[in-house]
Amino acid sequence: MIVVDHVTKRFEGRLVLDDVSLTFARGKVTAIVGASGCGKSTLLRCINGLERHDSGRILVGELEVTQAPTTLHRVRREVGMVFQQYGLFSHMSALANVMEAPRSVLQLPHAEARARAEALLEKVGMSHRQAAFPRELSGGEQQRVAIARALAMQPSALLLDEPTAALDPERRVEVVKVLAALAKEGTTMVIVTHEPAVVGVADVAITLQRGRMVR
Repeated sequence: MIVVDHVTKRFEGRLVLDDVSLTFARGKVTAIVGASGCGKSTLLRCINGLERHDSGRILVGELEVTQAPTTLHRVRREVGMVFQQYGLFSHMSALANVMEAPRSVLQLPHAEARARAEALLEKVGMSHRQAAFPRELSGGEQQRVAIARALAMQPSALLLDEPTAALDPERRVEVVKVLAALAKEGTTMVIVTHEPAVVGVADVAITLQRGRMVR
């Protein structure tokens, strides 16, 4: 469970999150919608510790999110992050991208990390492209690899920031199918999106307006 408790965030004096309180239940998919600039992505970044919130509390399980390095390390093992622009390592194959964090952070043996990566690439429909480098993949393929990479750390929740925004309609369908399959498996997800098909995957939809939850 992730709890956002009376969280406020300002950028250069501008109020971006205004006393936001939300609970994201384990095993549920939550879509966060709203106009550009309403605070959706900032909220995700605060949950993951990429942005410091000014007041209030954020709890990931029993762990309160702070900027302490040891805390951030623990938070980021619990909540995986998938970005709009994929963020894959360009010099690594799809398989190596998915293996990297389990090998370097979890210190998994090579064979175990490889087996986990291969299973996840199969889950997102990318087993046939595991040797390809990011430059050889379409946007939808890169995003599916990015989702597999986030899942490789076996997080308790997955945060996705506009996962279909940079894709053409055909590639959006590919990614939505993956999200729908993960939802059926009970994967906890918080998805910032403008895409109606992604909202359709969610158990709950939350609308932010000017930094406040309005619906």
